[in-house]
Amino acid sequence: MIVVLLGPPGAGKGTQAVRLMKNQGLVQLSTGDMLRAAVANQTEIGKKAKEFMDAGKLVTDEIVIGIIADRIEEDDCKGGFLLDGFPRTVAQAEALDKLLAEKDLKVDAVIEMKVNDESLVDRITGRYTCSSCNQGYHDTNLKPQVAGVCDSCGSTNFTRRADDNRETVVSRLATYHAQTAPLLPYYAEKGVLKTIDGMADINDVTNQINDVLTNL
Repeated sequence: MIVVLLGPPGAGKGTQAVRLMKNQGLVQLSTGDMLRAAVANQTEIGKKAKEFMDAGKLVTDEIVIGIIADRIEEDDCKGGFLLDGFPRTVAQAEALDKLLAEKDLKVDAVIEMKVNDESLVDRITGRYTCSSCNQGYHDTNLKPQVAGVCDSCGSTNFTRRADDNRETVVSRLATYHAQTAPLLPYYAEKGVLKTIDGMADINDVTNQINDVLTNL
């Protein structure tokens, strides 16, 4: 099974991706992680990516697709995988479809986590993480069981992303609507788009996603 998670920054894709890995046995493929791994391992495609990165340029879609092509050949992807953060544009979606078709594969489901922009701003500006284990929390929606103490590792050190401020979040949402939202009609036409309520409780969102995948 091949699944794509769509939704604006802060919609909770990362949280749900981790749960999908546990519940559905899917491998989470983050383009950022794959890119860094390819560069670190000095693969051919990684060397090309490094040239762009060293020059301060964005890595091309062709290189990203190449990195995905290499990654999905690995054994752990044979049972299916989840794409988080890719594709971001229709051009990338078309390139992904072409790559998968060459391997007799296809995207089985594209799950849109639909959220309200204003509520999303509040959600993002209130989030923070444990500095030691990266466990995520929120000022109101997901507090540690003991105030100031990480549930996972017991650390008392937390951090917030510098770009999790209102001005930056509003700008990122505008970029999403301009560049990524056109993916919705693209995948709807292919009959694989499923929309869920991303504003629901975290566990409810997980249940909605599981229902979608169970009914495929």
